[in-house]
Amino acid sequence: MRLRNVTGSREVIASNEYVVHDPENLKGKWNEFFGNDNPIHIEIGMGKGKFLVQLALANPDINYIGIEKYSSVLIRAVEKRKEMEFNNLWLIRFDAEYINDIFDENEIDRIYLNFSDPWPKDRHAKRRLTSKEFLARYDKFLKSDGEVIFKTDNRVLFDFSLEQVEIAGWKLRNYTYDLHHSEYAIGNVKTEYEEKFSSMGNPIHRLVAYR
Repeated sequence: MRLRNVTGSREVIASNEYVVHDPENLKGKWNEFFGNDNPIHIEIGMGKGKFLVQLALANPDINYIGIEKYSSVLIRAVEKRKEMEFNNLWLIRFDAEYINDIFDENEIDRIYLNFSDPWPKDRHAKRRLTSKEFLARYDKFLKSDGEVIFKTDNRVLFDFSLEQVEIAGWKLRNYTYDLHHSEYAIGNVKTEYEEKFSSMGNPIHRLVAYR
């Protein structure tokens, strides 16, 4: 899907007060940055930000970091962030391929992956955020009791992800092919894509992986 360019978005992101502009300098120092020892949850590929903003508002005792590669998408999250009174959510424009440059060992408690790019061509499999290559990256900074929560409506990507969890030596805490009609629906916070796809009748798949 081709992204629509938002004129001036890169400039706005580059100077916005809610965006961390040099995240590499905070590697190993994120709790110090937040000014507390609360758990840190991140969303990789946060999109327009609805999901993470809702979580941050509902859980002021948890620190959140939203990571998005594209300024034209992140600009929408910035707009939502402005309306928050809490200071437990920060945003980063960053390519997840280099995520180990910004987080240190045992620094993150939970990773959210929501409706990630499926990268459908086989030669691009290692770019998928649930690939064994990315799970190896997460292993370096996720706490020992941490977890990865992944949601998608793409059945092929979900099946791939289930396989990759096993190949990477991770374990499944639970998984479902129809989240909204499962026991795990209680407390589920929907993303923009989740609302769109579920309204079209697409079942939402979800897994929770840990080490």
